[in-house]
Amino acid sequence: MLLPALMAQDPQTSPSETVAKPKKKAEEPEPDQEKIPSQYKKQKELPQESPVFRADSTTVSVDVSVLDDKGHFIPKIPRSNFRISEDGVPQQISGFGLGEAPLTICMLIEFSGRFQAYWSRGWYETLQASYGFLSTLKPDDNVAIATFDFKTVILSDFSPDKGQAQQAMSRLRIPGFSESNIYDALTEIADRMQNIEGRKAILVIATGLDTFSKLTFDKARKQLQEYAVPIYSVSILQIARMQLEAQPGLDAQMANMDFLQADNVMKTFTKETGGQAFFPRFPNEYGAVFQAIADAMRNQYSLAYHPSNIAKDGKYRHIKVELINPATGEPLRIVNEKSKPIKYQIIAKAGYNAPREVE
Repeated sequence: MLLPALMAQDPQTSPSETVAKPKKKAEEPEPDQEKIPSQYKKQKELPQESPVFRADSTTVSVDVSVLDDKGHFIPKIPRSNFRISEDGVPQQISGFGLGEAPLTICMLIEFSGRFQAYWSRGWYETLQASYGFLSTLKPDDNVAIATFDFKTVILSDFSPDKGQAQQAMSRLRIPGFSESNIYDALTEIADRMQNIEGRKAILVIATGLDTFSKLTFDKARKQLQEYAVPIYSVSILQIARMQLEAQPGLDAQMANMDFLQADNVMKTFTKETGGQAFFPRFPNEYGAVFQAIADAMRNQYSLAYHPSNIAKDGKYRHIKVELINPATGEPLRIVNEKSKPIKYQIIAKAGYNAPREVE
């Protein structure tokens, strides 16, 4: 799928608008630099490495994806159009970049027998699509494969060797247990990854149901906020849900409550860490979902700022990223080639835990 390219403002376009225009398949010649506003010229000089956020530093970095109404990344948005607020207080952006930094990814797969008997074909197709995700990774990207049931198992550690990851996944045949400890598994992997520098993420392929974790939802949520590792989730519950609802004697009301809770878990963990949640209903949707995740992980703006609140109180600070017209402070209006406004969404982590003063 082609990504829309954000074009320079047309002389007839309102200053508060930006035009999104699809890229052409054939490579276009470099435009005349004299016709490009200075704010776009600077775009090429942006650093290609993502700033790194450390809990004991005075710099906070936020990776941001801006997606159009079809889920495509919108590039070439100038720094001046971004606004970051912390606990409602606007912050001065000190660092800004756009590029494809190498990724460090852990694929965390729920390998439980809880639903596999009802949708063995769906599980096989999900696994095949997961192999496809590995093919989207680049040589410099590092990937690890982990599974969970009642405990978390590292099948292959972080390595640029994609063949090693494929071999690890080939061992996923018949699950031995029916438990699903997603709270424990996510926090264990996020804890393991919190000190890894550069662009990183967890891709969890799971139902979202938790049956046996030592941690509660609230405790897991708090820890994931603190670790600040973006989580992208793909629900494997939707296909199983339709099969289960057809089973005689199933308490449909109770099942629906469990399913809604599972979906809420996926949505909450991904939104608050700066990732995305996907809920495919058919196996043939997985390919497009994994491609969208790969694009979202790789194409991001990296913003950094020095918090105006310098208190080292260990409290959670809420972050809000907006796109604005710097002249008026109003929301940025993005239009297509026909000057019709398009909806867009901003994906970024919801906050971070401030460092705590060591006594």
